[in-house]
Amino acid sequence: MVTVVFVAPYALDATNRFLAAMADLPDVAVVVVSSDPVERFPERVTARLSGHWHVANCLDVDQLTAAVAELRDRLGGVDVLTAILENLQVPLAHVRERVGIAGMGVDVAERFRDKSQMKAAFEAAGIPCARSGRAASADEVRDVFDRWRRPVVVKPLAGMGARNTFRVDDAESLERWLGHSPPSADAPVLLEEFLVGQEFSFESVLVDSEMVWHSIGRYDPTPLTVLENPWIQWCVVLPREIDGDEFATIRDVGASAVRALGLTTGLSHLEWFRRPDGTIAISEVGARPPGAQIASLMSWAHDTDLYATWARLVALGEFDPPSRRYAVGAAYLRAQGAGRVISGIHGIERVSAATHELVVESSIPAVGRAPADTYEGDGYVIVRADTTGAVDAALAEIVATIRVEAH
Repeated sequence: MVTVVFVAPYALDATNRFLAAMADLPDVAVVVVSSDPVERFPERVTARLSGHWHVANCLDVDQLTAAVAELRDRLGGVDVLTAILENLQVPLAHVRERVGIAGMGVDVAERFRDKSQMKAAFEAAGIPCARSGRAASADEVRDVFDRWRRPVVVKPLAGMGARNTFRVDDAESLERWLGHSPPSADAPVLLEEFLVGQEFSFESVLVDSEMVWHSIGRYDPTPLTVLENPWIQWCVVLPREIDGDEFATIRDVGASAVRALGLTTGLSHLEWFRRPDGTIAISEVGARPPGAQIASLMSWAHDTDLYATWARLVALGEFDPPSRRYAVGAAYLRAQGAGRVISGIHGIERVSAATHELVVESSIPAVGRAPADTYEGDGYVIVRADTTGAVDAALAEIVATIRVEAH
């Protein structure tokens, strides 16, 4: 029997899908550590759990260490300590080292989490990436901006999912940003050269440092554009064909980038750009499953359950690489207007029958609820087809036709 402690601060829908997949594994006992009471988790999850342990703050290393050490003593050992959230990877690494659990250590977790360390590792390994610099004061920010003389992207060193990421185009916008949230020694930022081009994701599985599987997704438009324009309904497309010459460079560079950060076995989520001249640049990597429904998209594209595949990899060290069978894509629905309540969903009835036939999963926001405050939006529609072109066409129709109103 393998004993897994799964840290899930809150019973979020995405977390529950990964947690349920882990709890469904045979010969695996799963205990969830959470700030939410066990009643917040769906019955389909709690019925399969071997236990629940409450922690007031799941990001507090001392609290987590005390909880996991107690569970180790009660259960006769803990084999795996895991979580899917980006901001938990470093705390969990500290707990592993303190309690003596195998898995990613602090040095590796910090390289994935701290973007300045990440960029330094890329540069040392010759991985193409955007020019970057760390700044701990307004004067350091101005110095970098003056030297580069081009738009920059400002990121928190330990950001996740493009949150708190901004583009600074000129001196005026620079001073406006500095007046609102200047960096400091306690809260430095990463300044990154603004990359122009198409942005993609690259998910890969490494086993003993060898890449055994990968997936590629295309963002339309880029996540930064989505953040800057809250009204944009955006898409992620997983092309059907990803093993040809078009993606040859990222298959090589992507695996090298993950290895340069120290991952030997696990699933990672990498974001990269293809510039207009065809060259590529790595943006950042997370040693975790992707967000924004990408795990579901990968499941539909490979006609398998990637949540269960991830669980087997983490808990049992087993991975059976699935084959790409379809093109898939998600359209993310976002509320239009400055209102605090979703007042209507329009246009679903005008979506063509041909597009309706391609829909395999959807989540339509409920009228009366508050609009979401994240770039993932208020709902989504996933489509699947034999060709990438058919998916692109269906998504274009969906985002142009369906409207979520907020008043």
